[in-house]
Amino acid sequence: MKSVRMMLVLALVIGGAVAMWLWWQHAEKYPSTDDAYVGANIVSVAPQVSGQVAEVKVREGQRVKAGEVLFTLNAAPFLNARIQAEATLAVLNNGEGPAKQQAAAASAAVTSAQEALAAAKAQHDRDAALLNRGSVAAAVEQNSRAAMAQARAGVDQAQAALAAAQAQLSDRNNQIAAAQAQLATADLNLSYATVTAPEDGIIANINLRQGAAVTAFQPLFALVETADWWVDANFKETDLPRIKPGQPATIAVDMMPGTAMTGVVETISPGSGATFALLPAQNASGNWVKVTQRFAVRIKLDAPAPDLRVGGSATVTVDTVTGAKAAGTVP
Repeated sequence: MKSVRMMLVLALVIGGAVAMWLWWQHAEKYPSTDDAYVGANIVSVAPQVSGQVAEVKVREGQRVKAGEVLFTLNAAPFLNARIQAEATLAVLNNGEGPAKQQAAAASAAVTSAQEALAAAKAQHDRDAALLNRGSVAAAVEQNSRAAMAQARAGVDQAQAALAAAQAQLSDRNNQIAAAQAQLATADLNLSYATVTAPEDGIIANINLRQGAAVTAFQPLFALVETADWWVDANFKETDLPRIKPGQPATIAVDMMPGTAMTGVVETISPGSGATFALLPAQNASGNWVKVTQRFAVRIKLDAPAPDLRVGGSATVTVDTVTGAKAAGTVP
């Protein structure tokens, strides 16, 4: 009887040891952690112009598509600004024609004055040659010289008038460019009166009501994108040597019992969680105790479940065997 009892105890001890060894082998090949949380991109929705809310078209928890209208602002101020900018541009465009005509006339006057100067200079050259031969009186040469000086003064005056006309035309063009920019800005602000969803997602943390005054670039609520989901799993540093990007993983989310999802190791954090803490641990002390650090491993989900929620707790198990074989590191 005693031997049977001892054999039974020995069998239990051996069975427990084998179970522990098998568990340790499994943990080595399939590292797991329940320190994991679901993540997704969260966009802060904010208007790009200040104004008064005219209509809110979404509610808390509503799923929206990219480009779908979320809310609108009172468009009257932006529409009035556009009308004013358009009228200013029209006035400037109407005045551009006369300014161009004035510049063209001034340019023609310069050409005419230069031709008159050339003719006066030619006449003076002839009179000067005749005076040298004694064929004309000195008074004739003096008159042609005076005419040439007067023609030169006419050229200077015409060029000054042309410069003034061109400066006026350039100023008009600058005013037109500024008015065009104001009109484009008015069009843009008018389009900003309608706020749309930048991506597919779920509305969250909304408390916006019709008639509320909002400020440009002030976040009003959040949009949780549904295109990309991941899980940030905090593994022990002793598990990291076996975890590599590209390895498959299995994810169980606490809020969805019985639902298993798959994913792939995407990135491994370059620093531990304590490194990026607001108040990092200070270990330079006499009572220091070594603590195993944890590093965030991001798992990209293959096919996220429709009811997934950001921040949910999860348990992640990484398959280092399949991943290693796929990479060719295990014979």
